[in-house]
Amino acid sequence: MAHQAAVYRGDKHFSIEQTEVAAPKPGEVQIDVAYCGICGTDLHIYLGHMDGRVGFERTIGHEMSGVIAAVGAGVENLEPGQRIVVRPLDHCGDCPACNAGHEHVCHNLKFIGIDTDGAFQQKWNVPAHTIHVLPNDLALSHAALIEPLAVAVHDVGRGKVKPGEDVLVIGGGPIGMLVAMAARDAGANVTISEINENRLAFAQKIGFAALNPKTTDVAEAIHSSTGGKGADVVFEVSGSQPGVDLMTAAAATRGRIVMVAIHATKPQIDLFQFFWRELDLIGARVYRSEDYDKAMEILARGVIDCDAFITDIQGLDDIEAAFKSLTENPNAMKSMIRVTENLQ
Repeated sequence: MAHQAAVYRGDKHFSIEQTEVAAPKPGEVQIDVAYCGICGTDLHIYLGHMDGRVGFERTIGHEMSGVIAAVGAGVENLEPGQRIVVRPLDHCGDCPACNAGHEHVCHNLKFIGIDTDGAFQQKWNVPAHTIHVLPNDLALSHAALIEPLAVAVHDVGRGKVKPGEDVLVIGGGPIGMLVAMAARDAGANVTISEINENRLAFAQKIGFAALNPKTTDVAEAIHSSTGGKGADVVFEVSGSQPGVDLMTAAAATRGRIVMVAIHATKPQIDLFQFFWRELDLIGARVYRSEDYDKAMEILARGVIDCDAFITDIQGLDDIEAAFKSLTENPNAMKSMIRVTENLQ
């Protein structure tokens, strides 16, 4: 069966190709992909930063939603017609992390859509263990936000955010904004630090206190607004040295700092603050199965204005233009590709 796929060919180029799709193997599920969001990692691939890992014959994409088209032998409790999302992690099942119950940080983890082919194609075969069945009343375009929201849910869980706590999110891009929403849903008082005026305006529009570190001493403002205490939990989502400087400066005594961003180079960290204020530094990577379930529950409750968060939706034929636009327009929250028409 032929279908369309966007294949990354290097040098900021995607080739839209007609390819044959195989039947799902035992233990696999075949999906008709409806929507797939463009994430920061996808942009890094487009810009050539990950060519050594991805190569030039890969179909990428992982922030998706779709409908089961077929199931392979041995697959139970899943059937054609179910509306689903994929948790795009394929773990080995037999490394120290897996054996300790931490499959999401498997030592041999394959990230589906980066290390293997992903969702910018109309039919996609994936391991059945990656499938989460959606609530019936959740639109497929909205459901494509579940993967990045699950990242945020995992981050907030790692930070052990409690009701009434003061939270600072450094970086108001898509993940930072979702972290802020998940933290607010957990009952926290959330402030966002962001240098992009359009993103600051978006944050304020949806009810967050938002500060621009270019014009405001954010650490001083946080301490002032909390009676000199500081932020109980800080999320570093900017991936910048100024963000790392702020995370220790703004933290309360025994504050928790969650490192969300992937830094391109090793940042300098003020370790003295860890001694002085007994701070905790916490790593956070991707998500667990329960984070996906929580993300679905949050979306189903209408916590996030999905239509406001989704900046634009373009067709698969326009994928290269969509990526180009994102590199030129840092104001977008979430750009999405409609991979297959007429799937809602």
